[in-house]
Amino acid sequence: MSKEFRTQTLNELSKHAGSASSRHALLGFDGFVDKIVKAVATRAGFGDNFTPMREITEFGNRINAAAGKSANIELFTEMEKLGGNGPIMANAVAATGVGVKYVGALGQPVHSVFNDFAKTTSAVSLCDPGITHAVEFDDGKIMLGSMASLDELTYARIVDVMGEGAFIDAISRADLIGLVNWTMLPHMSDILSAILAKILPNLGPKESGRYFFFDLADPAKRSDGDIRGVLSIMSRYRSFGSATLGLNLAEAKQVSRILGHTVPDDEDPQTLKTMSSRIRADLDMTCVVIHPRSGAACATRDDAWYATGPFCEKPKISTGAGDHFNAGFATAQILGLTPPACLTVAVATSGQYVRTARSPSLNQTTAFIQNWTD
Repeated sequence: MSKEFRTQTLNELSKHAGSASSRHALLGFDGFVDKIVKAVATRAGFGDNFTPMREITEFGNRINAAAGKSANIELFTEMEKLGGNGPIMANAVAATGVGVKYVGALGQPVHSVFNDFAKTTSAVSLCDPGITHAVEFDDGKIMLGSMASLDELTYARIVDVMGEGAFIDAISRADLIGLVNWTMLPHMSDILSAILAKILPNLGPKESGRYFFFDLADPAKRSDGDIRGVLSIMSRYRSFGSATLGLNLAEAKQVSRILGHTVPDDEDPQTLKTMSSRIRADLDMTCVVIHPRSGAACATRDDAWYATGPFCEKPKISTGAGDHFNAGFATAQILGLTPPACLTVAVATSGQYVRTARSPSLNQTTAFIQNWTD
């Protein structure tokens, strides 16, 4: 991160961070119980007396070796926590002081991992959460999910549980509307279309503006046609406010391919800026942001920018890092920060989270940026 970006971001935070408590966010609609696990390579005794598999290839090789036979791979649970792109992002936004309301799959009754979160966000639970076993390695993670309960999550379900008037009011009040995890929610495209058709055209303008944030959430298992369809729906939100699409590197490459662009092999700053600019122009979004592990790039109609991230070689946790990036970026947007500052806040938010496994406050993010050394 350049000294110029750090100085600019700190100046902007000093002017605008105080307004966080006057901002409101509505996020939804998924919900998962995340079991953070290690795959056991060799066990020396009971409990945590084992050597974990360090790399995904080791895990893959163990599975491949079982072809035509069988295998027993132990998963050791290190932590059980709230999960899902929506809840993790909402928790991170709430940590900044922004008022958050969450609508999603938190359990009926609410699962114990969401108890504090549900109180903090005045949550409305629509159905039972999915379950994810996040198998973490030094070079990434494998997410093993069970999500049949999310089939119940429809626009009709939201209206039935929450009441259409209350849902409309929540959208009307929100500065930030984060609608994430499209891949795991089979009815998400229909929900997005219903909001466009039934709610947004009837809302008056919001003085501070409305910011929409979308996240596909690893759409590798979805068809190209489905992805094109939802991207078209998301782009229509620009008629009602600022519409941002957040992508990790794999997602950005997949979207680039679907849009007919040459997919680059590298991830240098200029390549990432070019990729974000092309995707944004094709979709006619307000902003597209791409965040690999090394940094992040974003593009608007005006320009494109890149910020180097505070890479952590041995993170305390990696599941949720992208959601914290999204939370930092979207929060900075509703505070009125410029795109370079939004990137800096985003990579700093994610950087702190992977080091501490905690969602940082804006004061903590400011201190982290001040002490940041390349």
